[in-house]
Amino acid sequence: MRFRVIFQTAFRALRRNKMRSLLTALGIIIGVAAVIAMVGIGNGAKAQVEEQIASMGDNVILIFSGSVSRGGTSSGYGGAGTLTLEDAAAIKREIPGVEAVTPEVQGGARVSFGNQNWSTRLNGVSPEFFDIRRWTFAHGGPFTERDVRTSAKVAVIGNTTALQLFGNAEAALGQIVRVRRVPFTIIGVLGVKGASVMGTDQDDTLVIPYTSAMKRVLGTKTLPRITLSVEKGRPLAPVQEELTQLLQQRHRIGPDRDPDYFVRSQEEIATMATATSKVMTMLLGSIAGVSLIVGGIGIMNIMLVSVTERTREIGIRLAIGARGNDILLQFLIEAITLSSLGGIVGVGLGLGTAKILSSAFAWPVSITPGPIIFAFLFSAAVGIFFGFYPARKAASLDPIEALRYE
Repeated sequence: MRFRVIFQTAFRALRRNKMRSLLTALGIIIGVAAVIAMVGIGNGAKAQVEEQIASMGDNVILIFSGSVSRGGTSSGYGGAGTLTLEDAAAIKREIPGVEAVTPEVQGGARVSFGNQNWSTRLNGVSPEFFDIRRWTFAHGGPFTERDVRTSAKVAVIGNTTALQLFGNAEAALGQIVRVRRVPFTIIGVLGVKGASVMGTDQDDTLVIPYTSAMKRVLGTKTLPRITLSVEKGRPLAPVQEELTQLLQQRHRIGPDRDPDYFVRSQEEIATMATATSKVMTMLLGSIAGVSLIVGGIGIMNIMLVSVTERTREIGIRLAIGARGNDILLQFLIEAITLSSLGGIVGVGLGLGTAKILSSAFAWPVSITPGPIIFAFLFSAAVGIFFGFYPARKAASLDPIEALRYE
């Protein structure tokens, strides 16, 4: 009964000054909404990066040729051309747990069909590439090992490139395109992959046998990259260590020399790629959390004003038998009610804001129950923290002095 009366008194006091109560809760509303919306955007970006990492395939390890510097300019990974076809064969033959291996050569290429031209990314790979990347086919199929052995002039085309050259992906099958004046017959159109971790369009590509790329188009004898997949369930770290030892032995790299290659696992790439998203999420959440603190300060300010305005009322209640704890509890409940109602409204506003941002700007947004629960509980905690001092001040008033207050 006592608690019910205290709650009724608290709600009556808040209803007495509706506009002031609304403006006081506005800081909490905006703070909670900002936390939910910002964390949702940050989590959405992180989920998008993780999806892009997953598009690389399962249990993937990438081996890059070393970088090279000429005239003060560095070519980056793959520039030195220190990997060979023999390295790829040795990896497949000697490293246990390796499921598939593909040499990779890459370069820019202008592809032409009739009077249509398109600059795209040329990939020279083995048939295992499609299994490693878990890349399905929308039309047609992959080239074969026989095509690799014979340096066949066959190609698989990405969805974006197919649309640019033919206007229709299915229409690309059987057509002959020219890559640096070399004719290639299109035997397959890849399914849509979307953007890569680096933000490039994975579907803007032309894939041919690596022997065809090396002999007929690019004129190279070394590999910028080797990609492999590890058997499901096998840890990547031991395989990565064995790869390092094998390449050190094959390239005759002693303990006093830096390696002329780089080995990166899918796990390492995922960690590096999501680190920025995690920092951004924490930063956005922290900035939004500041507004919650500001809202709490607003609650404290208004509650102090309320204590001053109701000093005589407090004195009367104390004089007729109310205890200091009753007064403290009443003002504390008022502060908690303000912040909790603001939290509830803020949750709804945050969800709506996140949905609007996602629709208007095509931003990825991912909202889980965790941030919602945290934001609401934090808003209630703000009410308790910033409401305690005014409530304590009200409870410690001297009844006689309070009754004399004008």
